[in-house]
Amino acid sequence: MADHYDVLGVARDASQEQIKKAYRKLARELHPDVNPSADAEERFKAVTHAYDVLSDPQQRQSYDTGGSSAGMGGGFGGFGDIFETFFGGGASQRGPRSRAERGQDALIRVQVTLDEVVFGTHRDLEIDTAVLCEVCEGSACQPGTHPVTCDICHGAGQIQRTVRSLLGNVVTAVPCGSCQGYGTVIATPCAHCNGQGRVRATRTVPVDVPSGVETGLRLQMPGSGEVGPFGGPSGDLYLEMRVAEHEVFSRNDDDLLCTLEVPMVDAILGTSTTITALDGEVELEIRPGVQSGEVLTIKNRGITHLRGSGRGDLRVGVQVVTPAKLDGKARELIESFGARHTSSGPQLARFQQGLFQRMRDRFANR
Repeated sequence: MADHYDVLGVARDASQEQIKKAYRKLARELHPDVNPSADAEERFKAVTHAYDVLSDPQQRQSYDTGGSSAGMGGGFGGFGDIFETFFGGGASQRGPRSRAERGQDALIRVQVTLDEVVFGTHRDLEIDTAVLCEVCEGSACQPGTHPVTCDICHGAGQIQRTVRSLLGNVVTAVPCGSCQGYGTVIATPCAHCNGQGRVRATRTVPVDVPSGVETGLRLQMPGSGEVGPFGGPSGDLYLEMRVAEHEVFSRNDDDLLCTLEVPMVDAILGTSTTITALDGEVELEIRPGVQSGEVLTIKNRGITHLRGSGRGDLRVGVQVVTPAKLDGKARELIESFGARHTSSGPQLARFQQGLFQRMRDRFANR
């Protein structure tokens, strides 16, 4: 079998553009509509087959490294290609194909604060993406020009190929290698977008982040991704949420958790206090004798449910703080208090991982 590079008359390190140019030149000379001789027809088949292999990067790499571009039986890439060549399986698409393609989806990460998660928030995101070329408006042609009809397939996007087989001569249609099946050639590409119909640019995307989002959640924005080549429809934009840690509050589903340090005297006598939640101030009553590890629940002051109504709760874990240093008078008072309240003294109890672990255990049991 003749070497594909020799058939096209190009060097082995020829670029794709050089290979395409050589094929188009030979195809004009050997096409059956131009040169009806039997020798020209055979050469046209060989030239077309060589171009089919070398114009595809994967097939070319396989060919260059010694792989077979012919497959079994001489000239076809295995049983599937034989079937397509004999019975026209590769010609299921009739007419030229469209250059316009759907743009790729895009994924960006958005960080929000826990405060913003409570009720949701709005963001204007600056993203680098592909947008429609304003010069050619997606046509990929220099303004004032238009795609020209392919002089090989005459706009059909396909060419007829006659194959000799055990069944006799079979005529099948394959995509035109000159225009890649489009039926037209862009003779004067738009200089602004290099003939792609789109350019890279920074675009502002307004986003309404709903309440209740959590880290790892992805929001889909249909049609907000990259514009497709040649004015094709846009892909989708996916927003992957990241919720920043808060210095005071943590989260358990839609409940907010925090720790309230209560001085020992207030824990003994009870008190009322005002705490600042994520959405404003809250009055909290602390009963006399409250113990470390107890959880005080404030209803409906947590996070608004995702795509729903209602809110979680604010759960406040109590940590009683005993004074580290006492002056003489304070010590006397504590000793007097201790004398009036007998106890069995310190006792061993089951090991606990800490206040937050105890709080979470209590939440799980509710």
